[in-house]
Amino acid sequence: MTILVTGSSGHLGEALMRTLRAQGRAAIGIDIKPSPFTDRVGSISDAAFVVSCIAGVTAVLHTATLHKPHVETHTRQQFVDTNVSGTLTLLEAASQSGVRAFIYTSTTSAFGAALTPPPTAPAAWITEDVVPVSKNIYGATKLAAEDLCQLFHRLQRLPCLVLRTSRFFPEDDDAADARAAYSDANLKLNEFLHRRVEIEDVVGAHLLAIERAPAIGFGRYIISATTPFTPDDAAALRRDPAAVLRERVPQYAAEYARRGWRMASSLDRVYDNSRARRELGWQPRWDFATLIARLARDEDDRSALARAVGRKPYHDQPPSGDGPYPVGIGHASTPS
Repeated sequence: MTILVTGSSGHLGEALMRTLRAQGRAAIGIDIKPSPFTDRVGSISDAAFVVSCIAGVTAVLHTATLHKPHVETHTRQQFVDTNVSGTLTLLEAASQSGVRAFIYTSTTSAFGAALTPPPTAPAAWITEDVVPVSKNIYGATKLAAEDLCQLFHRLQRLPCLVLRTSRFFPEDDDAADARAAYSDANLKLNEFLHRRVEIEDVVGAHLLAIERAPAIGFGRYIISATTPFTPDDAAALRRDPAAVLRERVPQYAAEYARRGWRMASSLDRVYDNSRARRELGWQPRWDFATLIARLARDEDDRSALARAVGRKPYHDQPPSGDGPYPVGIGHASTPS
């Protein structure tokens, strides 16, 4: 089996290539940027390039994308060209070459405005059955690409699974209020309760998806750390997450006190990964309780894979504002 990994110079693409190479599996990494994990440099929107890369490939792990941090620096047309047209080009080539599994890396950001309930409502309990409401061009193009995957399964019988991953990037948060309220480590650990996942577990989900795709055919799955909460906690999580957490993971309080950390005052959503665990056989190793135990032993709260991949810039130029990403470079050409 030969696996094609798109976006092999990015966070997830590199993590997949590192893992596949370590396992001795045949893998081809492609990206528009060269890297030690990219075998061929080119665009996924270039049909001739894609066809030449996909010959003899058994499975495709499609991680290449323009991300949320690019919304302010790239035009909407560029998002369509990469996230929609690029995915279509890959699907056409995959269906014609007899690929047995096409795994599309999507995002929980695709849920958009559905993630934010009214101020007095309970936290949103997010499963795959929640209807997305696009909030920006990033989410809209990821949803369009998901729908293309479903179309190619229905019309071409191409096995396609969509993995909606939650946050796994190591960079600083793009929200100024979040950066001001919490240290980076504190903020990221809080997110493991409801909206973050370890990159090692994301890689595991993708490799399982290759195995399960032929039997499943088409499916969408939330890939996020297993939450200690239940739907019955939703109202309390909006008011006082710490009170709920003292019941679910009581050992957290001492470790937070030791580090001078704070729990979030309110949680607006919780991602439920139960369908991925049930249908893919996915068993994520990293969750809030596991991380609390590691920190209590003064161990690193990142996997070896996360440490190896490290941080990667989303842009060639440095930030132009007070946040971690440049702003306003390409957005002006596509006014709201």
